[in-house]
Order: sequence, then structure tokens, then C-alpha cells
Amino acid sequence: MADAPTDITLHQKSKILEVVFEDGATYNLPLEYLRVYSPSAEVRGHGGPMQLVTGKKDVGVEQIDPVGNYAIQLHFDDGHNTGIFSWDTLRELGENYEANWADYLKRLEDAGATREKLWH
Repeated sequence: MADAPTDITLHQKSKILEVVFEDGATYNLPLEYLRVYSPSAEVRGHGGPMQLVTGKKDVGVEQIDPVGNYAIQLHFDDGHNTGIFSWDTLRELGENYEANWADYLKRLEDAGATREKLWH
């Protein structure tokens, strides 16, 4: 299990969650990225493939709750709040941001989907 971050800062205006670990690793994680890579069953699938989450370009976070001493729960402004982001998950998402984001953009393109919220 990864060490707990020494600092977690939500930057509402830029929609970034800044996570700093004791070893000096600092990750600026876009809220959209955290939403589309949420560790929830809704996103990760119930044993199946990861779901493609679309239309979250402007998603925000309304609240962050600690979960024990091993994770945080993000309450996104689109109502999603079932993902528990463990310290290991936050570090993995930070370390693999570029590859994960490129994969997400490719999956969006392949599906003909968009990051923009579509109004009906």
C-alpha cells in the first residue's frame, strides 16, 4: 500500500486535484480524468470491460471525504460519488496519466463520442 499523500489540494478554478506524496512525487490530476477513471464499479465495470464515460469535460468536485486512513471519496458535481480513490489508485493514476489520457481520447474517437456535455 502506498504511503498517504502529504497534501491534497482541490483547485476549483482550474479543475485540478493536486496530490503530493512524501517522496516528492506531485501529480496535478484533472477532475475530468479522475471522473472518467473513477475506481467505481459503474466505470470499471462489474468484471467486464471499463465503461467509456463521456461528456465530463467540465465536471467539478463539490466535496472530498476521507475514507479511513487509506483513501478519499470525491463527490463530483454530476452526482457521481461511488469511487473510492485509495492512495495506491491516486499514485497509479498520476504515474500513468499521459498513457491513460491518450487511451481515453482514442476510445472516445473510436466511439464517435465527445468530452463535451451534450444537452438534450
